Amino acid sequence: QVQVVESGGGLVQPGESLRLSCAASGFTLDYYAIGWFRQAPGKEREGVSCISRSNSGTQYADSVKGRFTIARDNAKNTVYLQMNSLKPADTAVYYCAIDLSHVCTLATTYDYWGQGTQVTVSS
Repeated sequence: QVQVVESGGGLVQPGESLRLSCAASGFTLDYYAIGWFRQAPGKEREGVSCISRSNSGTQYADSVKGRFTIARDNAKNTVYLQMNSLKPADTAVYYCAIDLSHVCTLATTYDYWGQGTQVTVSS
């Protein structure tokens, strides 16, 4: 059974950093595209970043370019989202998702989703 698990969320002040982790049982994550998404209260879920199969490409939402970095650690079968210079507007539940088509996209068309981890940026 596929299980996708996010971790690393928390409460931070503006300008601080967090690193989110995405792990999955039943999958070798390097074989698939992995996406990070977020959903703030009252808003639709939006794509934040994604990484294609075998690190062949990445994408970032304009709102996080230059601040967030997605990366894989294949030895740990984990995908990370390093978030720097956090802003209150980054406050949301962050989700990790797996796309079986291997294609990196910021659309919410992924096949398997985690339960999410809360990120709150507030002074």
